[in-house]
Amino acid sequence: MKNTAFTEKHIALGAKMVAFAGYNMPISYTGIKEEHLAVRKNAGVFDVSHMGEFIFKGEKALALIQQLTSNDAAKLKSGQAQYSCMPNNTGGIIDDLLVYCIEEHNSAAGQQGVYMLVVNASNIEKDWNWISQHNDEKVEMHNISDKTCLLAIQGPNATKILQPLTDIDILNLKYYTFAKGRFAGVDNVLISATGYTGSGGVEIYFEDKEDAANIIWDAIFAEGQPKGLRPVGLGARDTLRLEMGFCLYGNDIDETTSPLEAGLGWITKFTKEFSSKAIFEKQKAEGLTRKLVGFEMQDKGIPRQGYTITDTAGQTIGQVTSGTQAPSLDKAIGMGYVKKENAAIEKEIFISVRDKNLKARICKIPFV
Repeated sequence: MKNTAFTEKHIALGAKMVAFAGYNMPISYTGIKEEHLAVRKNAGVFDVSHMGEFIFKGEKALALIQQLTSNDAAKLKSGQAQYSCMPNNTGGIIDDLLVYCIEEHNSAAGQQGVYMLVVNASNIEKDWNWISQHNDEKVEMHNISDKTCLLAIQGPNATKILQPLTDIDILNLKYYTFAKGRFAGVDNVLISATGYTGSGGVEIYFEDKEDAANIIWDAIFAEGQPKGLRPVGLGARDTLRLEMGFCLYGNDIDETTSPLEAGLGWITKFTKEFSSKAIFEKQKAEGLTRKLVGFEMQDKGIPRQGYTITDTAGQTIGQVTSGTQAPSLDKAIGMGYVKKENAAIEKEIFISVRDKNLKARICKIPFV
């Protein structure tokens, strides 16, 4: 297993460590529910350094990204980020990702075009190989995943706690924008506001050199601990994202699901050419056969990935992709794909849990 620059910090804090995407990661410190509510009400720090980061440079960098991703990256200005997905050639999703426009291409101004893609940890090698295979224009590519640290400080008070550590105005950093500057005395730190918890906050990207990881971690907790900031594991990260109805790759989206089925039509732009465009256009024209929905349990029981979803007649209509006991709601919730005709809000469904069919109700996403 790989370690992040913060692994020893997690162990020293008594974190429960688990293998995740080939990394030794903290699942929780004091308990998932407690950590979840700390983020919703105040602020928490997630080590997400296992994520992958790719840099693309040059005149054709944007063209390569446009060819391989579903959203329209041409709309991005320097300092803006975008959620997107990378379709395969058969109507599925290789990965969902973030596109950061670090510098727009402008020959007259001497700007070469620089972009960063942030991908899921379990897909780093797969994504890199796919992009490399399609890099016909020989765009300059750099996989900086192993030397990049990433901390996500999330929660309604996150930016207020961190502002004394930087000259960047993070209190007014707009959603899906970023800035680069000095943080905790470390130069060339990229701070963005994309979020995966629905509670606000920022992400901090930096290279781990000259003890930057220790300096930044210690500065964040020296500033934040008196204000209730706490370390949070991947367990609460999952419950927080599920309450918001955010998709998790490998659960709610994968190489067999289309972005339209997953409710990601808003990142599927038909104004440009990209992989599987014709397949998605056909789905849109003919109508979907299944749809990702959210549901709340009415009977007692927690839905889990892979559980069968049935209708009132006991017929199988779909499968659960994610489920949990939602700490903010004190009830069990989940997401899953069902046949389109069974996807109406308020529709009664049943989740098969240990040979029992438990009642649930389809509801709007997000759950909170």
